[in-house]
Amino acid sequence: MLWLGIGILVIGVALLLLAIVLIKPLFKLAGVLSNLQKTTDTLPNQLEEITSQTTNVIGAGVDTLNEINTQVKKLNPIFNTIRDIGQATNKLSSSIVSKVNGINNKTEAAESISTTKGLEGFYALIALVFLLFKRK
Repeated sequence: MLWLGIGILVIGVALLLLAIVLIKPLFKLAGVLSNLQKTTDTLPNQLEEITSQTTNVIGAGVDTLNEINTQVKKLNPIFNTIRDIGQATNKLSSSIVSKVNGINNKTEAAESISTTKGLEGFYALIALVFLLFKRK
């Protein structure tokens, strides 16, 4: 029994020394946990502020997009008119190009006839007479 009492006393002294050694780290841990508590206490307010600011920013973005949509709807007829003018100009220029190509083909045919029959000098004389009469 004596040995049992001595063993329990040794274990008790060891636990007492362990508690004394762990007092300082436990106090530091308590300070860290209290600082953590202070930080987490302010989180709901900060989160509410962030969400309200985000809501305001999203609302402003939606308003801006709505304004842009209304302005684009106002400009849409102008863009349609510009497209129609571009298409009409394209058709006109293609018809002019086809006419010029036709005249060019006729001119090339006439030139080939005049060179084969030796009429270049005659055409030059007619052009000179035409210019002289036009000057007077």
